[in-house]
This record gives sequence, C-alpha cells and structure tokens, in this order.
Amino acid sequence: MQPTSQSVRKPASRLQGLRRWVFMLTVPFLGTLVMLTSLQRSLIYHPTRAARLSAKDAGFSPGQAHDVAVQSDDQCQLRGWLVLANGHAAKDAEALQRELSAGRPFVLYFSGNAGHRAYRIDDVRLLAQAGADVLICDYRGYGDSSGEPTEEGLARDARAVWKLATEEYKIATSRIVLFGESLGGGVAVRLASELEATKRPPRGLILRSTFSSMPDAAAFHFPWVPVRWLLIDRFPSESRIRDVTAAILLFHGRRDTVVPIALGRKLFAAARDQSAGSVAKRFIELPNADHNDVLETSHREVMSAVEEFFRATGDP
Repeated sequence: MQPTSQSVRKPASRLQGLRRWVFMLTVPFLGTLVMLTSLQRSLIYHPTRAARLSAKDAGFSPGQAHDVAVQSDDQCQLRGWLVLANGHAAKDAEALQRELSAGRPFVLYFSGNAGHRAYRIDDVRLLAQAGADVLICDYRGYGDSSGEPTEEGLARDARAVWKLATEEYKIATSRIVLFGESLGGGVAVRLASELEATKRPPRGLILRSTFSSMPDAAAFHFPWVPVRWLLIDRFPSESRIRDVTAAILLFHGRRDTVVPIALGRKLFAAARDQSAGSVAKRFIELPNADHNDVLETSHREVMSAVEEFFRATGDP
C-alpha cells in the first residue's frame, strides 16, 4: 500500500520543528560564547585608574612611604610605593638605601584583579607591622601605570619589579618574599617559578585567596561554558608551583565565594612539602573569611602566621 501524502508530511513536519528548536537554542548559546570570548579580559581584569597616587597621601608615617617608578621591558611605565617597616623612615634616597640595607624581610606585593594599590593599604600596613619593607607597584593599566593588562603583560611587570628590588635597591634575593593576593597569586607563582631557572629563588612565597588556575576559577562561575577551551589568560599556577623551592604559606577563607577554598587546597597539594631550606609548607584556613574581607575577619590569624613565617624562614 502506498503511503498517503499526509503520512509523509507528518514526520517531516516534526523534523522541521526539532530543527527549529535546535536552532533557537544553539544560536543564542553560540552568541554568548562569542561574547564571552571577546570580552574575557574585561571579565578578568577590573582596574581602577587614577591620575596620581602619591605615597604622601597614603596615610603612612612621615618618611615611611616613598614613590617609585619602573619601566617594563616593553616600555610600560609602572608606578608604586616602597613602604618601610613600622618604626623606620628615610628623608632622602641615601637614607632610604641605608634602611633597605638593614636586612629586614622585603616583600614584593602582587595585587588582585580589581582596584589599584591604594586599595591594599591595610595589607601593606600588616606586612610593615610584621617587620617587613614592602614594594607594591600597580600593574599596567591599573592606578597611574600605563598600558593594558594581560597575563603576559603582568608577568613582564613582575619581572620589572623584581629587577627594581634586586638591581636598583640591591636587595639580596634571600630576603625577598613574594606576596600574591587572588589574581596576584598567579603572578607571584609564575615569577617564583621563573626564578628557579636563574638559581636565585626568593626567600618565600605567601599566597592569599588564590586559585589553582584561571580555568578552574572560571569554571566555578560559568559551569555551562567551555571556559577551559576559550580562555586566553590561564595563569596555570598548579603546574608552576611544583617548581618552587621557596618556603610557601597559603591563606584562604572557608567562606570564599569568588575563589572557592577547594581551589586553594588544590594549589597547596601541588606544592612541594617543604622548601629547599626545610621549611614545611603551610595552609591557613580562615573559617570566618570570604574573599574580600580577610583582614576584617581574620587580622589576628593572618598577622600571627606572617610573623611566624618570617621567623621560620630565618635570617637571610
């Protein structure tokens, strides 16, 4: 028996309806992927620009904070502050160099993805109170630094700041502690890993509220997007930290909603159990802290751990 025209049209009509539904679902999804791919750096980096950020206006004691400037190898002008440990001051460049020769821990602070260095004053104060001199420079595109941020650009900036500390200020590498906050953890881990190849590693690496990799962090926020395929700036800290021989201290808030603590633990698990100087790695879990309120909720725990870390890593 021959099929009727009606029975032939019915399956075809269902197939066409299915195709329409697939089209209606696929096109917006692909459009979203294209948008996220093209805008991904604006989703990662949230700089706040400023015409001028003077150390004199930062609220430190007279002579404690000094303006600094350095140029990256691709000609970006980076600006920052050099803050002496509490109780120390310098009125001129000569006095500043004498202070920097005193042998205190010297911290290179690498910021998170938002704001500028003035947003980190409380962090710098804590480190200075713990007895360290602190150098904090804004990445390209942040604060009063020139340029636009990218992963490779931030790596260049970190190398420029390291060069400023070791060559201009003559700081021994055995005194330098890299401090990475959130995204800055990816910057600090990369620098520490690169320095292993020079046989001049830093004294220590302190990481706060940071991630195992940017794809891991992005997948937490966008689980329905194939971010592991799409991301350009990846910050693969988990693979890089395996090379680091410096002493390692990690802080992470148990309530962190930006970078879940599981990613901090994952990074910690990838690190060596102890440093070349036989200092065991340490993970400090902050039960009351989210991502951006670490000092407000856990100042005492952080201060105590930082002071202990400086003691454990010993005199340079």
